[in-house]
Amino acid sequence: MSPKKRKKGFQTLTGMHDLLPQIQPYFQRIYQVVEGAANFYGFKKIETPILEEAELFSKGIGLSTEIVERQMYVFKTKGGEYVALRPEGTAPIVRAYIQHGMHNLPQPVKLWYFSPFFRYEHPQAGRYRQFWQFGFEVLGEESPAIDAQLIQIFFNILKELKFKNLVIEVNSIGDSECRPYYKKMLVSYFRAREHSLCSHCRERLRVNPLRVLDCKEEKCQRIKTLAPQIIDHLCQGCHQHFKEVLEFLDELGLPYHLNPYLVRGLDYYTRTVFEIFPTFPEKKKEEESFLPVALVGGGRYDVLVKWLGGKPTPASGGAAGIERIIDLMKKKEIKLPPSPRPQVFVAQLGTLAKRKALKLVEDFRKAKILVEESLGRDSLKGQLRAADRIGVRYVLILGQKEALEGTIILRDMVSGRQETIKLSRVVEEIKKRLKKF
Repeated sequence: MSPKKRKKGFQTLTGMHDLLPQIQPYFQRIYQVVEGAANFYGFKKIETPILEEAELFSKGIGLSTEIVERQMYVFKTKGGEYVALRPEGTAPIVRAYIQHGMHNLPQPVKLWYFSPFFRYEHPQAGRYRQFWQFGFEVLGEESPAIDAQLIQIFFNILKELKFKNLVIEVNSIGDSECRPYYKKMLVSYFRAREHSLCSHCRERLRVNPLRVLDCKEEKCQRIKTLAPQIIDHLCQGCHQHFKEVLEFLDELGLPYHLNPYLVRGLDYYTRTVFEIFPTFPEKKKEEESFLPVALVGGGRYDVLVKWLGGKPTPASGGAAGIERIIDLMKKKEIKLPPSPRPQVFVAQLGTLAKRKALKLVEDFRKAKILVEESLGRDSLKGQLRAADRIGVRYVLILGQKEALEGTIILRDMVSGRQETIKLSRVVEEIKKRLKKF
C-alpha cells in the first residue's frame, strides 16, 4: 500500500506535544521546587521504566477503572508479552518496592518521581496523551500524620510556584471493613434513579458503584448531591484515622474543604483521598468555558502492595500534573525567577582570533562565569550589535593583531571606556570586576 500523500510533512501525533525551548524554563522551575521539597522532607528519587507488564495496571488500578478500560496503551511484544505504556506512577513504584526488597529497609520508604506518562484520552486544554507528573509516595507507614504531611508538601510546592487561594478537598472512602456496607446503600440509592444516570454510570453501578460519585456529567452530578455520604458510615478505625488527619490539617492551618463525594478514580485507594484545586477571580465572558481542574490528587493505598504480591504494607501518596500547572501559571501570568544573564561577550575577528576565542570561552566556563559569543559571525559590527541587545557589561574584542600579541581589548559597555590587557589574565580581571556589582 502506498503511503498517503502529505500536505504539511510530519507532525506530532494527536495528543502528543513537543516541549519546546520556551516551555523548558517552566519545567525547570517546577523541577527545582519539587526537588527542593523532596530533599527537605527526605524523599529519594526513583525512575521506573516507561513500559511495564499490562497486568500490573489491570491488577493494581482495577479492571473497571477508566484508565484500564479506555485509556491504556497496551500491545503485544514480539516475544508474546502484553505490555503497557505506564498510565500512572504508583503501581510501578509499588512493583519496584516489592521487587527490590525495600520492605527490608528502614520504614517508611519515601520516594519521589518526575516523569512522563501515557493515556489514550480525548486531548483538551491541559490534557495530553503523553503528559508529565511529579509525585511523592510513602510506603511502610500507617500514621494519619503522613497523609497530612503529603498534602502539606504538595500545597507548599504550589505556593512556592506562586499559586494563591488554593483549596484542598479531602474525604475518607473507608476500607474493606466499612466500604461494602456503604456500597450496598449507594447501589440502592442509584438503582432507584438509574434511568437518569449517564450510560457510563449505569455500567459503573454494576461493576464499581463508588465511581458513579466521580462522574463529571451534569445530570449525574445533580443526582449524587443527595446520595448517602460515606463519612456517615465509616468503621471505628477509619473514623479515627480521618479525624486525626483533619486535626493535623487544622494544626497546619491548611485551607481544606470536606467533600463527602470525593472518591478518586482508582481502585487501590483506601481511607484518605484528597485533591488540590486553584480558585479563580470572577471570569470574563470569554473565559467562562474554563473550569478549574485538580492540580494534585492522591490518597492512602494500604491494599496495593498486597494486591501486587507483597506483604501487607500501609502506604500513601499523590501526584500533580505538570502541564496543568504550567497552563495555569501562564493564565495567571505567574512570572518565573529571572535566569542568570551573561555579563561578558566575546567578540572575534579573523581565523586565529576565532581559535583563541573558542579556547577563551572554555576558560570562562571553568571559572563559572557566564559568557555569550557569536563564533559563527565574522562581522565585528554585527557581534557588537548582538552584545548590545543582550545587555552585557563587558565586551572582549579579539582581532588578528591581538591574537598574535597575546592581548585582548576589554570594553566597558556602560562607560564606553576600553583598554588592552593580557589575554592570559583576562578571566581573573573579569572575575575581579564582576565582584564589584
